[in-house]
Amino acid sequence: MTGVLSDVLSDVLRWRLALWLVLASGFAGLGYQIVWTQQFSLWLGHETAAVLAVVAAFFGGLAAGALLLSPRIERSPQPQRWYAACEMLIGSWSLLLVLVLMAPASAGLLQLTGAQPSPAWQWAVAFCGSFVLLLPATAAMGATLPALQRVLAPAGAGGVSVAALYAGNTAGALLGVLVSAFWLLPAFGLLRTAVVCVLLNLGCALVALRLGPGRSAAAATPLSAVAGGIGVDGVVGAVGAVGAVGAVEGARPLAWRLVFTGLLGIGYEVLVVRVLSQVAENTVYTFAMLLAVYLLGTALGAAAYQHWAARQVEPGDAAADRLLWLLAGACLLGTLSLWGAPVVKAAVLQSFGPTLTAALAAEAVLALLAFGPPTLLMGALFSHLAAQALVRGLGFGRALGINTLGAAAAPLVFGVLLVPAIGPKLALLGVSAGYLLLLSVWRRVWAPAAVARPLAALVVLVALAVLAPALRFVDLPPGGRVASYHEGAMAAVSVVEDADGVARLHINNRQQEGSSTSFVADARQALLPLLLHPAPRRALFLGLGTGVTASAAAADPQLQVDAVELLPEVIAASAHFTGNVTPRPTVMAADARRFVRTRGQPYDVVVADNFHPARSGSGSLYTVEHFLAVRSRLAEGGVFCQWLPLHQLDLLTLRSIVAAYVAVFPGAFALLATNSLETPVLGLLSSADGRRFQLPALQTRLAGAAPALRSAEVGLSEPFAVLGSFIAGPASLARFAAGAPVNTDDHPVVSYRAPRVTYAPDSLPRDRLVLLLAELGPLPPGELIEPPADPAWRARLAAYWRARDRFLQVGRGVRPVADVRRMLDQVQQPLLDVLRTSPDFRPAYDPLLRMAGALARSDPAGAQTLLLQLAQIAPARTEAALALQQLGGQPR
Repeated sequence: MTGVLSDVLSDVLRWRLALWLVLASGFAGLGYQIVWTQQFSLWLGHETAAVLAVVAAFFGGLAAGALLLSPRIERSPQPQRWYAACEMLIGSWSLLLVLVLMAPASAGLLQLTGAQPSPAWQWAVAFCGSFVLLLPATAAMGATLPALQRVLAPAGAGGVSVAALYAGNTAGALLGVLVSAFWLLPAFGLLRTAVVCVLLNLGCALVALRLGPGRSAAAATPLSAVAGGIGVDGVVGAVGAVGAVGAVEGARPLAWRLVFTGLLGIGYEVLVVRVLSQVAENTVYTFAMLLAVYLLGTALGAAAYQHWAARQVEPGDAAADRLLWLLAGACLLGTLSLWGAPVVKAAVLQSFGPTLTAALAAEAVLALLAFGPPTLLMGALFSHLAAQALVRGLGFGRALGINTLGAAAAPLVFGVLLVPAIGPKLALLGVSAGYLLLLSVWRRVWAPAAVARPLAALVVLVALAVLAPALRFVDLPPGGRVASYHEGAMAAVSVVEDADGVARLHINNRQQEGSSTSFVADARQALLPLLLHPAPRRALFLGLGTGVTASAAAADPQLQVDAVELLPEVIAASAHFTGNVTPRPTVMAADARRFVRTRGQPYDVVVADNFHPARSGSGSLYTVEHFLAVRSRLAEGGVFCQWLPLHQLDLLTLRSIVAAYVAVFPGAFALLATNSLETPVLGLLSSADGRRFQLPALQTRLAGAAPALRSAEVGLSEPFAVLGSFIAGPASLARFAAGAPVNTDDHPVVSYRAPRVTYAPDSLPRDRLVLLLAELGPLPPGELIEPPADPAWRARLAAYWRARDRFLQVGRGVRPVADVRRMLDQVQQPLLDVLRTSPDFRPAYDPLLRMAGALARSDPAGAQTLLLQLAQIAPARTEAALALQQLGGQPR
């Protein structure tokens, strides 16, 4: 009696210890997946083929491990050693990857891929390279859960529960997602996060060796131990020789169910994430939150099945059919909830206010509505099918491998093929239909009464497919319309026109930089760096957007212009903004980072778009490694300009970007694209050799540049307009970045910090701009311009900068009104004072001149007074004097 109690106590302790093991192992597995996905995207690119190849390679490795190693584990009398060896291999290979193999292997595969590969070639290289690199670790991961289940199979009178192990492993994965995304990666970076996971694996291996075989293990044959003791359908005990050969009736239909439930489950996740990307903010925290809720539901579903299975007495197929019915309905309800996602998000934000916590809570609520009931049932269904696999001789490891194979195909089938072809609405309804088609009723002899209910359910789904609106969200202004809409594999891209015909580009329902009214700002982002190069012949633009920036550069017939854009749908939409402009730049659909690393030819000018730093993947375009790659592509004397959306950046994140830039270009300067206070765009600019600029060379460049590059419309017709855009030099930028964490590939500071200002802005863009100018301090003209230069001209440039800073400060308090008289009451004297500081400062002169012309229609005397003041303050400019003469006045 004492021996029996001792055995029971030992089994209880072993069971609890096993749950801690699967928890830690699941934590490490998802931690690795996040780290590897980010690392591989840095060199494979963010194109659909590359991203999905990594996912497929990860799942493929898991499936290979489960399918190939499980039979050996099942035959082994020491399965705990197999488990320990798997955990040891995962940790060792992962450490070898991050310390030794990843860098040279990625460089070789990057060159093998090329700058502009075909989708098939890119997919092949990305999948095969990722699969081979990860295979030792992923295969071992796929075998850990079957090995631990085999260790515990003889434990307890009721047998070991596959559902409990699966629930514990999934709960560990949930913790891995949350802890990695919200703490480890932001605080310590990719390498240190991987090391934490390595330590967990090694710890699991050491603990597993202490488990040993449980009570009655010695008496159980290996395969009967695997198949026995499952509390499903009232079957307790071994399946004997029939299970050993894997020929139990019903194993093949069960295998197909496992494949398609894996395909449909991950497919549902892919589709929901895709739809919610039009409502959520699409940051690293967004995807972590969505994945966490998915894993939470799956873990709770498996845990609930643990209790339900012990009490249910239905045959296996009947129980599976019930779960499939419920899952089809739950997925339909989750799909229906997506139509209300914008309203739900707005309600949560209105209730809690614009804070980071409220924003994350809103995204969590959206995820719970879409994922909650379906994932609970997914966890229960897989647990039931896995238990049935043991009873029917298929084996848990093979069941897990087959299910994972289906999951590996889901991103390709649903993300790449179905979404662009039929849209997310039909694809999601297809998921519910897919679960209905897995019912056992379709395998029986045809009976109209038996199939009536599933046929009726399919008819309802078809009706919804025809009658329900599309699952696309595009915010329209009053009187607006959708001018174009493209559903791509990675994003939904639309062009929205308001009642006045102003068109704006939207990616996943987020307005991007640029519209049909922002020609000047967009064009200046191309022309400023081009005019600062003495004789450019080749220019590269990273990011296309509306296409106006690259097209403005292409207006120079002496310049060859290449542009790289990640989304093919954006390339198609850009025609709405550029029209029939000729000549056009050569536009290539490719990942900017990968293109720069593989394109061999040098460029005289490289211009990087102002990518939204909080959007997933954009932070990697602001790292030291990327800037080094750009520098290697600059020709001798080449110029690189990185534009930054200050209206989407807090100053702390900006410091990290500046720190990364000056680490590569220590002679960098900062400049403003325009004097906008609502959407300020900051540029970091440097030549390859870090030299200052020469005034005579700039004057010669302006005199010889194509008319389109120095047109008065964009305000770059004179040296003051070009050099007056600068706000800081190397010394002040070094001070500004001092002490900031540098944004690198290993420590992606921007990706994890930038979302905070997106979720909850801490200040207005205009306030950040003025604060930045004050912190950077005045720029000495001698730091920007090489001698010789006329001291009087330098003094005029310094005055121009002071006038600009004062102009921006004045603008903070201006409230635009339609009445010209009321507008002048706000700005007339402040702008005249700005002009007194620098008569060269046209941004203050031109608005006053236009307002004087408008005022002349109602108050000629007032207009004459204003024109006279302009003529006196800036006598070198003739526009005011000419306008005054037309009104009958004379300048004094």
